[in-house]
Amino acid sequence: MKDEVTTAGSESPVAAAALTFGETTLIVVRHGETTWNREKRMQGTTDTVLSDVGRAQAQALGRRLVGHGFTALYSSDLSRARDTARAIALHTGREVVVDPRLQERRFGIFEGLLAAEIKSRYPDEYARFASRDPDYEVPGGESAGRFTLRCLGCLSEIAGRHRGEEVVVITHGLVLDSLYRAAHGLDHGAPRPVPLINASMNLFGFGAGAWRMVLWGDVGHLSPEEVTVYQGTAS
Repeated sequence: MKDEVTTAGSESPVAAAALTFGETTLIVVRHGETTWNREKRMQGTTDTVLSDVGRAQAQALGRRLVGHGFTALYSSDLSRARDTARAIALHTGREVVVDPRLQERRFGIFEGLLAAEIKSRYPDEYARFASRDPDYEVPGGESAGRFTLRCLGCLSEIAGRHRGEEVVVITHGLVLDSLYRAAHGLDHGAPRPVPLINASMNLFGFGAGAWRMVLWGDVGHLSPEEVTVYQGTAS
């Protein structure tokens, strides 16, 4: 499958994308932009808030989802995700169901820092982290392995609860990364070939215990200046 990114001005394939075989449809959305996203600081579970651009992105998402037939709206409990979900709820009338298992991965002592600051202050811990050992926990943080089990377990539970329905989930960059890897059989240590985009719509099907990606990175609801793209492997 070719990974597809849709930007404003091009025809969005979300409405036309048909999921078959009784799959649950999950529209998984990375929260709107924060100042730390723009500055490329490690956020983790630090409770940052949406920037002005992020709030505009959230409103655009809400307008985009009016008329979609989704039956439930889930969100991480962190403010940047919850406030994105609230904007969607305002436009669509759906109640936000909050689940802390949809939080970003915890990065402990790395949170709030730029990559250069992490390397300078914590060279040994950064070297272990950069080795991409799925069992390594940054001090005060969470291993990639535990994080993946947490977030994918939650998403699978949501999909099973809403079998055959369409559900919107507002979450974080590395939750999307984990879902992309699960759908493509991509190991944690392998580079992810697609970017993480704030307020993007990403379409997945879940059936027979397996994930299938249909669409990645649709930002047809955003103007070009509202698109915030992260190309790296961590968020």
